[in-house]
Amino acid sequence: LGPNGAGKSTTMRMIACFMPASGGTARVAGFDVFSQSMDVRRRIGYLPESVPLYSDMRVASYLDFVAEIKGVGRTQRKRRVAEVMDRCLIADVQHRLIGRLSKGYRQRVGLAQAIVNDPDVLILDEPTIGLDPVARSSVWERIGSIREATGMTVLVTTHYMDEAEQYCDRVALMHAGRIRALGTPAELEAGLGPESTLDDVFRAATGN
Repeated sequence: LGPNGAGKSTTMRMIACFMPASGGTARVAGFDVFSQSMDVRRRIGYLPESVPLYSDMRVASYLDFVAEIKGVGRTQRKRRVAEVMDRCLIADVQHRLIGRLSKGYRQRVGLAQAIVNDPDVLILDEPTIGLDPVARSSVWERIGSIREATGMTVLVTTHYMDEAEQYCDRVALMHAGRIRALGTPAELEAGLGPESTLDDVFRAATGN
């Protein structure tokens, strides 16, 4: 959780092995992102802020393509693609061109591609940015359903206080590239008193 420029997306890109870090260490699912990057990539699903979709492909074909790239076997791909389409509520648009979908549906397709390989860790960078309130709620319902059904760890960035407070088990408040506070929403709020909110905690942690 943090404002634009806090370092959230940069952190996500580094732990997803999308860009190198200048220093430090990071491990995902027990593997070092620098020396064991291929092991990390096999175990994660990643949805960047700019959803990586091919607008001239149809939904089911695109997901089959992504599944193949991610190493899902031919005999498993059809079943796996059907499962993620059902889980992300996009089976009804599986034959439509991605470029003709609404932004909310495109976000669901992006979420489906991130989980098509059944990852241990799901990394989502601002998954609801630019969506209307109904679409935001729908995306979070899908995320919650996926986590409950699979048990996968979900790491998400947002600058919406209400999302962090309502949906996240633990919150890291970032500012100027550093974590300023870390804990459950209740723990962070309790530190400032019974009437405090996560917004109050963030202002105290960042000096804003």
